[in-house]
Amino acid sequence: MGENVAVGPETRYALSGDVHIAYQVVGDGPFDLVFVPGFVTHMELQWRLPGFGEFLDHLGSFSRLIRFDKRGTGMSDPVTKGLRKY
Repeated sequence: MGENVAVGPETRYALSGDVHIAYQVVGDGPFDLVFVPGFVTHMELQWRLPGFGEFLDHLGSFSRLIRFDKRGTGMSDPVTKGLRKY
């Protein structure tokens, strides 16, 4: 325990306006498959979920799998503008 072991592919960042969106690319198949996440995600932690890493590897075995964390979730920048303070 306590080791910082990388799991899954490198997380990269794309700039959308002034927000950094985290994404990963898995595989190099003949077509792109974009995996749209649910409500709350964290790409790096999903690789550690039982069976989920294997599922992602399988998708990357026949495609170029592109995944991302939506703004305000996971590794992407948080939502800060437009928030109301009560």
